Amino acid sequence: MRGSLARRLEHVALDVLLYLVLLVFFVPVLWIVLTSVRPNVEINARPPVWIPRSLDVGSFLALLGLGEGGSFGFGANVPFGDYARNSIVAAVASTAISLTLGTLAGFGFSRFRFRGKNTIFLGLMLSRAVPGIALGLPLFVLFSQIGLADKVGGLVIAYSALNIPFTAWLMDGFFREVPEELDEAAMIDGCSRWQAFLRIGLPLAFPGMAASGIFAFLTAWNEFAVASVVARTTASKTFPVGLFDFTGQFVSDWRGMCAMSVIMLVPAVVFVAFVQRHLIRGLTFGALK
Repeated sequence: MRGSLARRLEHVALDVLLYLVLLVFFVPVLWIVLTSVRPNVEINARPPVWIPRSLDVGSFLALLGLGEGGSFGFGANVPFGDYARNSIVAAVASTAISLTLGTLAGFGFSRFRFRGKNTIFLGLMLSRAVPGIALGLPLFVLFSQIGLADKVGGLVIAYSALNIPFTAWLMDGFFREVPEELDEAAMIDGCSRWQAFLRIGLPLAFPGMAASGIFAFLTAWNEFAVASVVARTTASKTFPVGLFDFTGQFVSDWRGMCAMSVIMLVPAVVFVAFVQRHLIRGLTFGALK
């Protein structure tokens, strides 16, 4: 009886802790959403006004080209369409590249034995440990020499290089959980190594691809350190860099910034919700070494 009561109390305590942690992460998001629709007089009010007295979607209309700019006029001058296009192209293209190459690398590391395998794998992982801010200037100099500076193609290459190591590590863990006997049985039945990979290994490792795709997409979608250096004009600026267009020398359009942040959240939330089951399974199954 006492043991059952203790377990119940433990579960209640864990639930309370979980909700507190979720609240810590949820409150800033809620504040951003409310700030994007609250009147300007309430944004810097002291004490803070949590519940807006009225709702104003003018900043969203300005970003979409359907209304006037924000209180300081920045919203009307922000090329929202260019930022959206650049972000979508950079995130989707880099995710596709990193997922393709990372999956092949993970399969190779998990199935083949070759000289220097552990060294190469460790070097691949260590390359991911370099912070993006340290890569910004070298990448800008390199891209300037080869004509990729201030171009979305340069961001695609940079984001792919950042995401491939993590994707390879995660997919290596997934393929190791798939018995090699399945590949051997497929090859005995007449499949080549490539056909066994496509028909046996890849479908079984699909949850890992879903998890890797989520992380790769979110990394590229929210990346700022590299893009702030490589992207100089609207030809390649993405959403995170474009948020600075709401900032002037003396004033900032906080409502416009929050409105763009809310719009940035929508694709990420939809993407994660769509593959939520695969993401959870990927975190609990595929990352085991």
